[in-house]
Amino acid sequence: MKVLIADDHPLVRDALARTVSRVRPEAQLLQAASHDETLALLTAERPPLALVDLHMPGMDGTLALRRLRLASPTTTLLVVSGDDDPVVMRAALAAGAAGFVPKSEPPERLEQALVLVLAGGTYLPPQALADFRNGAAPARPDPGALTPRQTDVLHGLMRGLPNKLIARELGLTEGTVKIHIAAILRALQARNRTEAVVVARDLGIVPPRPGSSLP
Repeated sequence: MKVLIADDHPLVRDALARTVSRVRPEAQLLQAASHDETLALLTAERPPLALVDLHMPGMDGTLALRRLRLASPTTTLLVVSGDDDPVVMRAALAAGAAGFVPKSEPPERLEQALVLVLAGGTYLPPQALADFRNGAAPARPDPGALTPRQTDVLHGLMRGLPNKLIARELGLTEGTVKIHIAAILRALQARNRTEAVVVARDLGIVPPRPGSSLP
């Protein structure tokens, strides 16, 4: 099987390659050092598994992860990242990753993650599973948490409008629009307005028709 290892640090790629080889000695290893290289190899090779860093050149977090997912839907994506924030981990899973392993974890954890995701499972490290121990599922993007006015602002974002025009159409100040956008990002678990638009579309939110005005 082919396995793509995508990280901009050669030493990290070598360490990941050694770990993959211990789990799957027969694996043919491919390597990429940027988002563009990763996207090209995914498109050309369609490897069954890819280990991907979120912070390579050209990567803009989970938005780029969604692009990789779309480029090769049959590839299992395992994020190996310097991030250890459970919110980032859950956002990565929502974007299509099958697992998330912080680089601070020992190699044995990565081996466990590889075995699990290759068997069709999902892997998160112990600190991200605290919610499960308490009987609660990880939070998922919740458009229902948006107020009607925040939904209006989201529609403006989906139409590509800058804050100034959204404020003018809704009769708000730009400062108020920024406050609403911050609430939208929290509700949709997005890191920026572009990612919020992608998440909203994935959730089936439909913006107004071109040329129509916001209520």
